Amino acid sequence: MSIPNQSPHEARYWESVARGLRCDLCPHRCVIAEEHSGRCLGRTNRGGRLIAESYGRAVSLAVDPVEKKPLYHFLPGSEILSVATYGCNLACPFCQNSEISQSAAPSRYLSPEALVGAAREQSTPSVAFTYSEPLVWFEYVVDAARLLRAAGTRVVLVTNGMINAEPLAELLPLVDAMNIDLKAMRPEFYRDYVGGDLATVLATIRAARACCHVELTNLLIPGRNDSDDDIDRLVDFVAGLGQSTPLHFSRFFPRFRATEDATPADTLVRAAERASARLYYVYLGNIDCGVRWRDALCPQCGNRLVDRSAYAGRSVGIASGNCDSCGRSVDIVLDAGGCA
Repeated sequence: MSIPNQSPHEARYWESVARGLRCDLCPHRCVIAEEHSGRCLGRTNRGGRLIAESYGRAVSLAVDPVEKKPLYHFLPGSEILSVATYGCNLACPFCQNSEISQSAAPSRYLSPEALVGAAREQSTPSVAFTYSEPLVWFEYVVDAARLLRAAGTRVVLVTNGMINAEPLAELLPLVDAMNIDLKAMRPEFYRDYVGGDLATVLATIRAARACCHVELTNLLIPGRNDSDDDIDRLVDFVAGLGQSTPLHFSRFFPRFRATEDATPADTLVRAAERASARLYYVYLGNIDCGVRWRDALCPQCGNRLVDRSAYAGRSVGIASGNCDSCGRSVDIVLDAGGCA
């Protein structure tokens, strides 16, 4: 798809250094030479200015159930307009969207105003920046989020959490919900396997949990991050955020350059059982797992709060924000009135 002419959009968070321009958006802090791009593909040194090369360049625009993000405790049963650019600041060998995350995929220009108009046209209460890595689309996400919020539309990020503290602090007040991919609790997994930084991701999760609705996803990869110790360390961290933090374990299938076998079903069930001893809401994804790991159940009485038998959520046991069986307040964002 062709891209209409547009003025170069200068990036934020960079400075000049001896060998070029240093980008300070994420912990890689790429030093970018003239006419070169950083590892995320979205930021280019042009004439001594760092240009947000991917600004407004959309590779995908689609309407999804919000449960596909996955967000199970945020506006259940609603639709969400999903938008993506190209690029990512990780290099996961198992990426299921490598066609757009690891190369500058064909795109079309979509202004922030046009995105607001698309959400209005589709009558979706929220917009998700998703599929690839939205944090490397920082300038566009900030501009669009401000307009979306002003129009009464919720803002969602589905992200790897790899962003430095200062830009994150600018972005978070504009975000209503996030699903953050917590890939493992071992620094070497991030450093050697996916090319990232665990400490940065954990800091992002903590900061986000204090500002907006957060759910976490962990892709269980055989032999990589699926031991009892891996799971227990993950659960320790999530429990420290609060027992009501939803945790999604997702089944791995070989994709891109990854060659490990698909995750056995009993591995996911084992992980979910260990996690549910300390967390209220544990879910399994990419697998038919039955009611216990699919529906939202009241942690006090076990009443079914949200049914997901048809994939999209349907509130069945909630009355005025409470469990209709025991009266406990539900840990679910139910309307557009405020973030959990």
